[in-house]
Amino acid sequence: MRDTAAELATINNLRLKIERLKLEGEELAKYGPAKHPEKQGLDQYQEDFGNGPVEQGPFYNADPTGRRSGNACDPNVSKVLTKTLEEAAAAASKKQVAAKVHLTRKLLAGKVDEIRGAVMICYPMGLPEWDLVRQCLDDTEVLAGTQWANEHLEPETATLWFCGKQMLPDNKLRDHVGKNEKTKVVAKLQKPGGQAPAREPRVDAETQKQMMAFYHKRQEEMKKLEAEGDDEDHYTNSSWADPNALKRHFQGVSNIRLR
Repeated sequence: MRDTAAELATINNLRLKIERLKLEGEELAKYGPAKHPEKQGLDQYQEDFGNGPVEQGPFYNADPTGRRSGNACDPNVSKVLTKTLEEAAAAASKKQVAAKVHLTRKLLAGKVDEIRGAVMICYPMGLPEWDLVRQCLDDTEVLAGTQWANEHLEPETATLWFCGKQMLPDNKLRDHVGKNEKTKVVAKLQKPGGQAPAREPRVDAETQKQMMAFYHKRQEEMKKLEAEGDDEDHYTNSSWADPNALKRHFQGVSNIRLR
């Protein structure tokens, strides 16, 4: 189980890396390499800060956040990078489970290499060391203090949980799920020392939404039918429609009410 947990943690980290590369890679394709952290800011105010005039290349596109130089590569070439990022994100998507496509380390590592090649085609001179795309490709990025740090797992210490219990590292898979090779196992990765992860909901969000919509629709239909029934049968509560009204009148018990 130790090797299994480590392999799954590595695959998890590669999926996260592709997500980060897609986010920053799309910005790279549109607005060019990142500025030095000390020179970041909106281009129209650069001269006011004493940083000198902004160098504008032939495909200049100002970054509205001021993080990138705006000197993007040729749009026809940037399409290669954009397409490569989309294909990598599709390969790492959870939708691959429904398509019964096996997600492996080799597959995801190959997609990262394809992104590296697309970046070199767009920017053959290379990216500055402070650019997040380069840091991600070179494994030099610092995730501390970001949301990605919570999802990143160390392969050597990651734990695997199944049915609310931790799968012991020294055990084999069959020790926890049996010897049936066709058994479907839904397990979760967790950082060491953590509590058991929350269980998966019995139904997915979309199915639950459809069930709630059907319930409310059925409830409205029942209210409508009840209202129509009251209109048709209201006379049955009248005294003139009671066959025993005359008998109770002579017995003097016609107006008795029970609290």
